[in-house]
Amino acid sequence: MSADRPLPYDRPADPGKRHSHALTDGPDRAAARAMLKAVGFSDDDLAQPIIGVATTWIETMPCNLNQRRLAEFVKEGIRAAGGTPMEFNTIAISDGVSMGTEGMKASLISRELIADSIELVTRGHLFDGLVVLVGCDKTIPAGAMALGRLDIPGLILYNGTILPGTYKGKDADIVTVFEAIGAYRAGTITLEDLYEAENGACPGAGACGGQFTANTMSMVLEFLGLSPAGLNGIPAEAPEKDAAARRAGELVMTLVHHDIRPSSIVTKNSLENAIAAVAATGGSTNAVLHLPAIAAEYGLTLTLDEFAAVADRTPLIADMRPGGRYLAADLYRAGGVAVVMKELQKQGLLHGHEKTVDGRTIAKIAEDAVATEGQQVVKPIETPIKPFGGLTILRGSLAPEGCVVKLAGHERKAHRGPARVFDNENACYDAVRDRKIAKGDVVVIRYEGPVGGPGMQEMLSVTAAIQGQGLGGDILLLTDGRFSGGTHGLMIGHVAPEAAVGGPIALVEEGDTISVDVDRKELNLEVDEAVLAERRSRWTPPAPRYTIGAMAKYAALVSSASEGAVTNGAALQRALHARTNG
Repeated sequence: MSADRPLPYDRPADPGKRHSHALTDGPDRAAARAMLKAVGFSDDDLAQPIIGVATTWIETMPCNLNQRRLAEFVKEGIRAAGGTPMEFNTIAISDGVSMGTEGMKASLISRELIADSIELVTRGHLFDGLVVLVGCDKTIPAGAMALGRLDIPGLILYNGTILPGTYKGKDADIVTVFEAIGAYRAGTITLEDLYEAENGACPGAGACGGQFTANTMSMVLEFLGLSPAGLNGIPAEAPEKDAAARRAGELVMTLVHHDIRPSSIVTKNSLENAIAAVAATGGSTNAVLHLPAIAAEYGLTLTLDEFAAVADRTPLIADMRPGGRYLAADLYRAGGVAVVMKELQKQGLLHGHEKTVDGRTIAKIAEDAVATEGQQVVKPIETPIKPFGGLTILRGSLAPEGCVVKLAGHERKAHRGPARVFDNENACYDAVRDRKIAKGDVVVIRYEGPVGGPGMQEMLSVTAAIQGQGLGGDILLLTDGRFSGGTHGLMIGHVAPEAAVGGPIALVEEGDTISVDVDRKELNLEVDEAVLAERRSRWTPPAPRYTIGAMAKYAALVSSASEGAVTNGAALQRALHARTNG
């Protein structure tokens, strides 16, 4: 260092370095600076606020594949706005790739690990702000959970939806392939047709294309206010996505400089806005797990009944797959997520005064929205597709803590029939594949809940096979597990309490009559209580499927699906209490 240049030890601290000053400033931190200089950071870099750039890049799926590139543009924006970015990576599990295998059980569990790992890196390196790049299903709620837990200025950017594929001259997506498998097994298409679907459905980077879980939760983030309006909806391979990433980097520095924290953005009202988005677009039932989990990290509660109240008053206005015709890329071309906001705001179905990370209110974003002339994706709210939302909550003797039913994509609201009972998803899939399920049946898949799975694996392989065989309009399927956002038909998930903890679903026997009445919000097992009491006296909990490792820890700590299947819940508090008072 030249003699006429002062040493950096005594330079005034940047007011944005609310946390990182303890890591980088003063003579006592020379060793830390020495290590950071080995990475390539300069004195000037280390004098600025340090911003974590979390990616969930992984080479096991297309969903997150463009995040390495986007991270570079996020970092450009941070540097241009006076910050120093530090990129780090965490895990992701592909639902689509692992579907129907033991690997699927890792998916929901990964949500907790992703949130934990973002928390640990951010706390360990005292970041002043955070940008989280998300893609596949569990990375999105995990990012929101981490921001709430840390409560430092930050935002989330979704890396975007995949563009439509093609099959038989029509738009296709991953659900097209799963349903083609069922059609092949039913003998209605050839092996060559199935191969054509396999090769045409997924053309490149980006998360699954319909209003499945990833695109549902991406929209949720915009309605919550944690993502800048309009940026998430840009498809992964659209040229304008790079500029969106750079803008996200610039915006986070505004949040840091003004100390605008996630806790000032996410409120009970913004959670209700997010539920309205799910209901209005026929979104994934997984939102019923993720929104309560997000709420808990912000010190808020969100019950199933509160979820149902918002969903029931919100019309279905977006004609999106899997229940409708259009993909997320079509919504972007139609004017984007803000068009949905605009229609809902017309009838006062949103809390318009809620703030967002880009500085505008929800009402202002809705006011600024411009729908593409002639678009058919979002219907006027005066003439909705259905007068009620795309999902609702049921209770009854089979689900005293509640369960979720998807209403988009079918017209049936009642069913009554004999139970066909399976103690795991694979056994049920084999029965469907071998055409042992008949019209009128009630298919019960149990011991696949948060504890029993563990991890609540999705049932897309089964539900798509049922649709592919043409049975979707004639049976009811229910489970203590969960469904892919790509599932459609009369399907009920998250039945609680789950079988593994002795919920009523554990007592169902082959041939029992089960009935559902959506209008009455009921799911009932039509068996005398005396008979159930006798069955309960014989029931014993199954042995844990995992006894060590992440899966076992999750099963030991996880809460009910009715509480979001979180590991920061009652079981953890009991363990802490026992240790404190032991």
